[in-house]
Amino acid sequence: MSERVTSLHSGSPGWRKTLTILFIGQLLTAVGFSSFFPFLPFYVDELGSVSGMSTELLSGLVFSAQAFTMMLASPFWGAIADRYGRKLMVERSMFGGAVILLLMAYARSAEELVALRAIQGLITGTIAAANALVAASVPAAMTGYAMGLLQVGLGAGVALGPLIGGTIADAYGYNAAFYVTAALLFLAGLLIWWGVDEDFVRDPSLEKQRIHFIAEWRRIVARPGVLTTYSMRFMSQIGTMLILPMLPLFIQTLHVDPSRLNTFTGLAVGVSSATTTLSSVFLGRLGDRIGHRRIVIACAASAALLYVLQGLSQLGWQLLAMQALVGVALGGIVPSISALLAKFTPQGEAGAVYGLDNSITSGGRAIAPLLGSAVAVVFSLRATFLATALAFLITAALAAQFLPKAPPGEAVQPAEPEPA
Repeated sequence: MSERVTSLHSGSPGWRKTLTILFIGQLLTAVGFSSFFPFLPFYVDELGSVSGMSTELLSGLVFSAQAFTMMLASPFWGAIADRYGRKLMVERSMFGGAVILLLMAYARSAEELVALRAIQGLITGTIAAANALVAASVPAAMTGYAMGLLQVGLGAGVALGPLIGGTIADAYGYNAAFYVTAALLFLAGLLIWWGVDEDFVRDPSLEKQRIHFIAEWRRIVARPGVLTTYSMRFMSQIGTMLILPMLPLFIQTLHVDPSRLNTFTGLAVGVSSATTTLSSVFLGRLGDRIGHRRIVIACAASAALLYVLQGLSQLGWQLLAMQALVGVALGGIVPSISALLAKFTPQGEAGAVYGLDNSITSGGRAIAPLLGSAVAVVFSLRATFLATALAFLITAALAAQFLPKAPPGEAVQPAEPEPA
C-alpha cells in the first residue's frame, strides 16, 4: 500500500498564505516557550518551597508536570479541533500560553510554578494544533515540505529562545523574561487570528457524535501504517530527550574550559537545533519525492551511529561535530513522521490524529529524562549515548519492517511551489 493512501486532497486555495503565517507563528511561540529553559531551575530556587521539598525535586517537577498534563489533554483538544476547527485550537494554545506565562511572573512559590506549568500542559500544544491545520490546508503532495517548514520555525525558535530569555533575565530579572515571552505568544495568536482563513467544513457525522476517545483512537490506529508511525514518533522522542539532562554532565568530563562550561553547553545544544532547522525543509521535500519511509530509515539509522560516536568523544570539538551531524538527521525524522501521519489518515480527522501524536510525544518527553538518569546512575554517562542510539535504531527498524511500502514509481513528484 502506498504512503498516499487516504489523504489525497488539493489543499485550500490560500494554503501558501496559511503556511507562511503558521511558520511565523511557530517561530514566535517556540522562542517564547523555550526562552525560560536556561533559568527555570534558578527561578525555582529563588521562589523557594513552602512544603520543604528540595530544589532538585521541584526543578524536575517543573519540567515533567507540563509534559505529563499535555499527554493527557492533547487527544481531547484534537477531537475538539475536528468538530470546531483547527484555527480555533491554534489560537487557544497561543493565547492560553500567553496568559499562563504572564502568571508565572507572579508565582509566589516553586509549588505555584509547578502548578502553573501543569496548567500550561493542559491548555497549550501549539505544535500539534499547527500540524493539524497544515495537514488540513496543504495539498497532499506538499505535506513533507510544509511539515519541514514548520520544523524550521520550531528549530529556529528553540535555538534563539534560550539565548533571548537568558539575556533578558540577566539584564532585567526573571519576571521581565516572562513578560516578553508572554507578549510573543500573544502576538503570534493575533497573527493567526487576523491572517489565517481556515476553509473548515464540519463533518455532520462528527457533530452528532459524542467524543469517545477510545473508539476514536482505535479507528485511527487501525489504519495501515498509523500505529507504526506513532511508535516511531515515541521512540524518536525517547532518543531525542533521553540524552539532554545528561549532556551538561558529560561535557564536564571533556577537555573544556571550566570557565566557559555553560557557554559550551549552550553551543552544543544550539548547533544541533541549527542544523535541524537547515536540513528539515530539504529532507521534507526530498521525502515528498522519494517517500518519507526512506527518509526516516536513513536518518534514524544515521542518528544511531552518530550517537554512538558521540559517546566516544574525548574532546569538545568532537562532540560539537557529532551534534551538528545529529541535527541534520533529526531534521529528516521529525517532519517525515508528521507527513506520514498526514498521508495515512483522512483529512477530516487531522485534529484527532495530531492531538494523539502530541500526546505520544509528551509521553516520550516525560519518560525519557528519567530513563537517561537511570542509565547514567546504573551504568555510566557514556552509556546514555548507547541507549539513545538504541532508541533511534528501533525507530529505523520499525520503519523498515512495518511501514507500508510505496510501489515503484509511485512516489509523488510535486510541482515547485509558486512564490507566496
